Amino acid sequence: MGKTREIKKRIKAVGNIKRITRTMQMIATSKFARAQQRATATKPYTEGVFNLVSELAETAGNLDHPLINGPDSGFKSDAKELTLLITSDRGLCGPYNGNILRTATNLFKKNPATREGDIELVGKKGEAFLKFNGIPVSQTHSLGDSPTFAQIEELAESYMDRFIAGEITAVRVIYMRFISAGKQTPEVLNLLPLKPPSAGGDESKSTGTTLQYEFSPNATELLAELLPSTVKASLFQAFNDAIVSEHVARMVAMKAATDNAGSMGKGLTRVYNRARQAQITTELTEIISGAAALD
Repeated sequence: MGKTREIKKRIKAVGNIKRITRTMQMIATSKFARAQQRATATKPYTEGVFNLVSELAETAGNLDHPLINGPDSGFKSDAKELTLLITSDRGLCGPYNGNILRTATNLFKKNPATREGDIELVGKKGEAFLKFNGIPVSQTHSLGDSPTFAQIEELAESYMDRFIAGEITAVRVIYMRFISAGKQTPEVLNLLPLKPPSAGGDESKSTGTTLQYEFSPNATELLAELLPSTVKASLFQAFNDAIVSEHVARMVAMKAATDNAGSMGKGLTRVYNRARQAQITTELTEIISGAAALD
């Protein structure tokens, strides 16, 4: 009797866990849909800015801008590299944080200057890992699940100001790049110094000729305005990719947990049925034996 009672308790506990994980899966699915829509909506703007910068770079030739070549006066003697890690505030998202932190660890091993530089962090899950490994964090950012462009713009401007002032020599962003619902990869984005994409000019599909553009104001003046926008758009896209990748990872993890709980519940139910059957058989045997003894 005690064994079947214990199994029933376990079946009930597994059922409760299954309901929780299914609810979390549904929430993650809803958040993923919104985050994917947001990330998809911003990607054409980011690509458009890069395409325009590449065309301007082709027209202007050699570019001379502090965001590309660094400050005119050079970097300060104590200038360091800056690395921004984008992790999650909450867990239960499978290997999401582990893959990002593993990428960061590999980067620190290959480039010791990165580990010795300023390390900034987004998300509580990365903080414990870095503290355990003795890696100091210079600053943490709490931006929530849906950071606004204004928040990212402020962060990007602070990086650009410090870079132009010669306080930092480079800015790298380690995040999870969203490719599709079935594929996300950890990526190291070299945010600064900025490297505009090279372009050989657009070619007409019908003639194969290179299209030439005229810009007003001139390409150099336009680049001075567009390069900061490129940095901001790149950083904003990285955050959007990281958020949608987190929701995908949590959705997949909770679905797997729900499926496993269902399988475990079925297995426990079979065990309970066998135990109950054995118990009933024993009771019947005792009754029959008692009746036979009375005869």
